[in-house]
Amino acid sequence: MSKRLLAVITICTLVLFSLNFVGCQRQIEVRDIVVSEVIHSIFFAPQYVALHKGFFRDEGLNVRLDVAQGADRGAAALLSGSAQIALFGSEAAIYTWKRGAANPIVAFAQLTQRDGSFLVGRTKDDDFNWNDVRGKTIIGGRRGGVPQMVLEHILRQHNITPQVDVTIIQNIGLGATAAAFREGKGDFVQLWEPTASTLVGAGTGYVVTALGEYSGILPYTVYHATASFMRENPAILERFARAIYRAQRFVAENEPAVVAGVIAPSFPEMTIEQMTGIIDRYKELEIWASTPIVSEEAIDHLQNIMILAGELDTKVPFANVVNNTFSKRVVGARR
Repeated sequence: MSKRLLAVITICTLVLFSLNFVGCQRQIEVRDIVVSEVIHSIFFAPQYVALHKGFFRDEGLNVRLDVAQGADRGAAALLSGSAQIALFGSEAAIYTWKRGAANPIVAFAQLTQRDGSFLVGRTKDDDFNWNDVRGKTIIGGRRGGVPQMVLEHILRQHNITPQVDVTIIQNIGLGATAAAFREGKGDFVQLWEPTASTLVGAGTGYVVTALGEYSGILPYTVYHATASFMRENPAILERFARAIYRAQRFVAENEPAVVAGVIAPSFPEMTIEQMTGIIDRYKELEIWASTPIVSEEAIDHLQNIMILAGELDTKVPFANVVNNTFSKRVVGARR
């Protein structure tokens, strides 16, 4: 081999190495993302799996979670720019579109598909019937929010008229409902995990039923971004959806105890055994969506509930409030 040929090969090798090195550097460039979660709950287990298994990090995303304590506050965080992605029910996307927002909120990846709350009462009742709430008071959620509207929907399914046959308290923030119940307010309270189990463990209340048994398939908690962020950062949202899809598969393919061990850092006040029981119950209820794709049927079901609740007059077209481009791409690549 001539010296000239050897020199050419060496130079080409160095160029290729440099290009690969630059490419790798670009791949590991990290983007800081603030995700506003409506509450902090084991209900969102796949999200914490993505965080603690490094699925977000693998996608070059440095995710920081911020608890909004309400979909309205999560939507405000998106619109103000204090969060880039927010997890809440898709009613907020529908509201912003109906109000003619210049920068509407759009759903792009679904996490949960059923109501993940539990009705907690003051006495143990293994034979609970929805008629047991007649004449009683339930501490519910904010008017116009998915939790409140789904609760009302379930009551109507059982021929119970909200605010007529049963009183529902709607003016207590999600982060304060358990404390209000402990202080003696209400006969029942609607809670998510681990708060429900914490009340039970303290002997303050007893879970009487799971609302997920009655809610039907819904876009109960979905990741959203503003239309402008979506337009300017499509790669970020696709990478985020990919991390969530990996986490959804991990949760589906592993035993509750394994999932509990992974998400334990997010719930230091809970034991592995407690979390395992909760995750097992959520799996039994089929709480978590199998993919991040938001279905048109689920959005339609939600809008029917919103109309019955008196919060919506006419339906919003699916394409106006959902962009499945990123989720379909990551799911399609997996198949």
